[in-house]
Amino acid sequence: MTGGQPLILGEMPSLSKLYVNAAATAARRRIMGSHAADVLPAVSHEVRDVRPDVENLTAYQHLLGETASDVLPAGFIHALAFPVAMSVMNRDDFPLPLLGMFHLRNVIEYRRPVRFTELLDIVARAETLRAHRAGTQLDIVAEVRTSGGGDICWTGVSTYLAKGVFLPGIDKASAAVAPQGFSAPDPTALWQLGVDTGRAYAAVSGDFNPIHLSVLSAKALGLRRSIAHGMYLASRALADVGAAKGDSFRWEVGFEAPVFLPARVALDISTAEAGDGGWLRSGYVAWNPRSGRKHFSGSVAAL
Repeated sequence: MTGGQPLILGEMPSLSKLYVNAAATAARRRIMGSHAADVLPAVSHEVRDVRPDVENLTAYQHLLGETASDVLPAGFIHALAFPVAMSVMNRDDFPLPLLGMFHLRNVIEYRRPVRFTELLDIVARAETLRAHRAGTQLDIVAEVRTSGGGDICWTGVSTYLAKGVFLPGIDKASAAVAPQGFSAPDPTALWQLGVDTGRAYAAVSGDFNPIHLSVLSAKALGLRRSIAHGMYLASRALADVGAAKGDSFRWEVGFEAPVFLPARVALDISTAEAGDGGWLRSGYVAWNPRSGRKHFSGSVAAL
């Protein structure tokens, strides 16, 4: 892993404390001026000997519609690694505001089944600060391996956007282009998401970002209502792909429009098969069935 010597954390960071610190940092920067740097911290954060909680795993599988199993779902591992990734974005030398950051994209490689009995080492770093048409984006890279120097079993690259933040020295000519038009297919599933969806996912993932919890907390950060977690939506789509995804796969998702809660979401899953009937790839897309606006799309492909 690049990014210099890792900073070894003695325990898993508390997400609630990280969000409180992020709010304090945002207030301090408003008073004293924004962080002027246009570089990312050249250090990774690491937590060793992480043991997944079996009760939390069971609750996650039930909420997302995953089959009960001792194997950790790919989205559960993302949630497990998320506090370490957050701790990188919460550093004093991190140049972008953490609160209000938008999740744009995820690329995950699940290289082999990981069981809840395994001890895991989790490392995260920030990479590739670059322009976006609406602000500045970057990647947070996480790697999970078995403790004691085992092989990497899971990697995740999460792309985030700091909307309205344009750092000096970032070339706007490289900004991402606007999403293309979308023609909705016939759905294979319809989800009914209640106003408490964000709180329910926060309970199993630990991600209590205020934009997901209530109308009041979301409005405090500039949104008209709370929105569903991107990884809740992507992980639920992955659960709908089901056993076809196999034991090792590459999972991609790109987010285009937030899902304001409560909501009705249409989903379509299409599967490609090899000539001998084996599975190759599943594509999925989700949209608002009333407006036709696409929320997210992605794919799951065998490794």
